[in-house]
Amino acid sequence: MKTKLLKADQINQAVNLLKDGEIVALPTETVYGLAADALNDHAIAKIFQAKNRPANHPLILHTESYDQINDWAINISEDAKKLAKHFWPGPLTMILQKNNRVSSLITGGLDTVGLRVPDHPVALALIKKLGNGIVAPSANAHKKTSPTKPEHVLKTLDGKIAAIIDGGTCSVGIESTIIDMTKPIPVIVRPGAITAKMIEAVINKTVECPLKHSQKVSGNMEIHYQPDKPLLILSLDAIEKKLATERSVAIMHYSEIVHHKDATYYKMPKNKNEYARVLYQTLYTIDATHVDKIFVEIPPTFAEWSDINDRLSKASWK
Repeated sequence: MKTKLLKADQINQAVNLLKDGEIVALPTETVYGLAADALNDHAIAKIFQAKNRPANHPLILHTESYDQINDWAINISEDAKKLAKHFWPGPLTMILQKNNRVSSLITGGLDTVGLRVPDHPVALALIKKLGNGIVAPSANAHKKTSPTKPEHVLKTLDGKIAAIIDGGTCSVGIESTIIDMTKPIPVIVRPGAITAKMIEAVINKTVECPLKHSQKVSGNMEIHYQPDKPLLILSLDAIEKKLATERSVAIMHYSEIVHHKDATYYKMPKNKNEYARVLYQTLYTIDATHVDKIFVEIPPTFAEWSDINDRLSKASWK
């Protein structure tokens, strides 16, 4: 299969491919997603095959607006409705009780489904023209770094998918927050740009944020988001010590640091949202070089940075 590269105004071609049961990579505000018609089990199965993704790893279902929430979910709480009205479209996925319309392929056999409305004009236009929801996990090989540009998608999926819609660089840069709204106390099961503090301000109740859990949701694996180069998270002192013997390394840092001639340096933003926006881009850039390893300065440990720490921890060399 030859993967077509479509322009942002060629949405009709992408829609026709989806209607024919093909899978298409498209931009969202978080990362590029690999889309299939949410009512086509044959197409959904192609996603798992292309990504080499385990069949029991649930997919997120994307809709055009809050108005479609009842098309896919039941027993929606008032708190969930408040969050949807406040944060959609945007990088928040809510786990809700699914209705009978939702395929078990999407949920990994669970009786719940992750729903969100993406905040990107291309994704929204495609869903509207398709006239149906789409499932769209990140458009990359399973466990590898999520793509934020079309060329990132091609790195692992070229020839495995029908097309990619070029929507430029993703503005958020990491995956959506996932919050389980089926429990008495809402639980954030994947941190993201929408923080617990932001959610608590809307629903006026405490939200749980476990550092680790066993719930089956997108991204909850010990190894995930990994670049090709081994990645280590280190303090500045540890980086300095390793540079005494290590050669040909890339260093991602946000603090001021003494440069060594045998290392390549990538200055990361001190602002968390900016750091998130360029994180995966930087990993793809480094992967295209000849360095042997990636050293990442330990990010701040504030709650606001929990999404960055989560992604780097899972991307690190175990």
